[in-house]
Amino acid sequence: MSKQMFTRSVALLSTLALSASAFAAEEAIENPYGLSALWAQGDVVAKATLLILVLMSMASWYVIFTKFSEQARVMRYAQTAQNNFWNAGNVRQGADGLEADSPFRFIAEKGLESAGKHTGLLGNINFNDWVTMSIQRAMNNVQSRMQDGLAVLATVGSTAPFVGLFGTVWGIYNALVKIGMSGQASIDKVAGPVGESLIMTAIGLAVAVPAVLGYNWLVRRNKVAMEEVHAFGADLHAVLLGAAESGAANK
Repeated sequence: MSKQMFTRSVALLSTLALSASAFAAEEAIENPYGLSALWAQGDVVAKATLLILVLMSMASWYVIFTKFSEQARVMRYAQTAQNNFWNAGNVRQGADGLEADSPFRFIAEKGLESAGKHTGLLGNINFNDWVTMSIQRAMNNVQSRMQDGLAVLATVGSTAPFVGLFGTVWGIYNALVKIGMSGQASIDKVAGPVGESLIMTAIGLAVAVPAVLGYNWLVRRNKVAMEEVHAFGADLHAVLLGAAESGAANK
């Protein structure tokens, strides 16, 4: 009885070993389809579509990283302005204490410039309205610069899936033409070319999703940064008006 059990155990182990060897052999077989085959067998249109998707992905990631760095600097400048600007003796000293590329310094200098140029024809404008317009223009300029590049993310997020779909449709069309000309419609002749064409759709989605997520994330961070800018502009406006009234009273 023990001898029979031993024989069965040996046979079972042999079967398992053969199955493992067969599985390993299947794993060792190189996949004949994929990106390499898509690039090697694709025509000019397919390769151009793939290159466009790659360039769109590179552009979107570049914008995401650069805008994140820019927004982080703006938030740092806002903290510096909050800590240093309002403790200065006057607006000129406060502006000189800010970084040269700080948007808050830009707004402060525009406010000072408007207060000093309220002469001639501009003198016919109410001082309050003139300073308000000047500071608002400066804040709009800052907002415009902070929105640079977001249009790229919006464009990539909205068009990349369609570019990938175009590549898929074009690839399936060429695959069906080749299959029709060869007269062979077996699964191995159909699955490979069609599967390679569907890779284009997957690439298009992989390019679009990070662009859309990055766009929404950066827009939200822009709103937070612009809240700091608008608060600074409103406070600066009040300070300039107070300084003007004080100067008029001293006269």
